[in-house]
Amino acid sequence: MLSKGLAYESIALKYLEKFKLTLVKKNFHTRFGEIDLIMKDGDTLTFVEVRYRQNASHGSPSESVDLTKQKKIIKSAEIFLMQNNGWHLNSRFDVIAISPAPLLPFKHQIDWYKAAFTC
Repeated sequence: MLSKGLAYESIALKYLEKFKLTLVKKNFHTRFGEIDLIMKDGDTLTFVEVRYRQNASHGSPSESVDLTKQKKIIKSAEIFLMQNNGWHLNSRFDVIAISPAPLLPFKHQIDWYKAAFTC
């Protein structure tokens, strides 16, 4: 059985593929943390953080990508670029925020924040 995190990453991947992004790597782990999805959007390497929240009582999914989390993602992205000789590539950091769609059982609202944060 898939964990919830992997299930929502799969939803995000399918969503991004509809917009012609292609998968480079899933769940890239470093000692600093993990990058959920690494995608190519044309000539731009896109590091994607996927967040799900059942409700907004503790903030929205996108708000949960705080400065501490951003720093971990950035550090992990630096390692990916180093390991893959990718310093010459354009890159950006996106957030996919997933929450239940109001009034639609078993459907999701997906918000895509392109260039949600920078180094």
